[in-house]
Amino acid sequence: MQRPYLLTVNAGSSSVRCGLFTATEAAAAAIRQDDPNTPTGELPEPIFGLHVELPATRRSARLHLTAGAAKYSGSTRRHVVDQDTALAEIFDWLAERGFRTGIGAVGHRVVHGGTHDAPALITPALLRTLESLAPLAPLHQPNDLAAVHAVHRQLPSAGQVACFDTAFHRTLPPRAHRIAVPAEIADLPLRRFGFHGLSYEAIAGEMLRIAPTERRIIAAHLGNGASLCAIDTGQSVDTSMGVTPLDGVPMGTRSGALDPGLVLWLQRSGGHSPEHLAELLWRKSGLLALSGTSADMRILLDTDTGAAREAVEVFCYRVAQGMAAMAVALGGVDAIVFSGGMGERAEPVRAAIAEHLGVLGVKLDALANGSNRPVFSRAESTVKLRIVPTDEEAIIARHTARTLGLVPDQA
Repeated sequence: MQRPYLLTVNAGSSSVRCGLFTATEAAAAAIRQDDPNTPTGELPEPIFGLHVELPATRRSARLHLTAGAAKYSGSTRRHVVDQDTALAEIFDWLAERGFRTGIGAVGHRVVHGGTHDAPALITPALLRTLESLAPLAPLHQPNDLAAVHAVHRQLPSAGQVACFDTAFHRTLPPRAHRIAVPAEIADLPLRRFGFHGLSYEAIAGEMLRIAPTERRIIAAHLGNGASLCAIDTGQSVDTSMGVTPLDGVPMGTRSGALDPGLVLWLQRSGGHSPEHLAELLWRKSGLLALSGTSADMRILLDTDTGAAREAVEVFCYRVAQGMAAMAVALGGVDAIVFSGGMGERAEPVRAAIAEHLGVLGVKLDALANGSNRPVFSRAESTVKLRIVPTDEEAIIARHTARTLGLVPDQA
């Protein structure tokens, strides 16, 4: 008998998110029988989400549970220090409630998929390819692949699928994905890959559902990692990240776009090794470097120092600059969509970004923005401002079910 549950795993740079879904109609019916208020939808249907924030962003790890409208947050029981121990905590939680042995399919967010343009069944050959891409995403790829191995230890017979953050951006036109360096300098086909693609795929699908006339969208995924995407009728036409997730706007600990001459100068004149530069640019730059105190926007917004205020100002200015570039890619803008932790909840950040975008006809409704309303632009604004929570787990679940043949491709 087919095992009835599907698990999604999103091992990010500062958290681990999992979602449990029904993989069979019988399981979905049983869940609905236990709770008649459970919404009926296409398979796979969500049961609940689990989220562990790692101690790097808080004093101690926390386990968050979301099941429909119900939410729970509490301390983890085991000592969680990294993605591996966070996953162990999640599997303990699933085992105690009888779900673990029923999981027959697992879908993973994998940040760098190289030239893959669709989800893929995880095989030893695919793992070797993905491991070779780890230097291009050192904050993420090792965690993603470690999660694959951890799941295999827990569920050796479950089918595992890799869902790539880069795949959504395979629609970029040459003018957006070409980079002006000789093609022969690397074995990997050199192009701007783009990232946060699963998030943007979720946003694009939701916008087609709720606002199909708003065709030209600038989507902003603003969290510990941050990027922008120009979406035209559901497809990516440009994005702020390039060959690696280090590019684009400044982030929590990542520098964002830099003059490449600076990197050469630091290496040649400053005596910095490639390893030290990698540590500097991936883990010690961004908001952390600008403020000198924290990479967490929540802390910076509550800190009344000149350095903290300047860090916030630089971030908002660079995001607005990037949005102006996305407007050029789209030939005009119908809507700007904010998502991610900052995008959904940091109203001062949204307000500061919107203030810079008056040149695009953006007019902010301060009251709506202050209460995190789904639409927070004024009626006379030529560009709609929206908050659209992303749902990467649903996208991963759908791709996994289709790749493993659990649902038809057109479902």
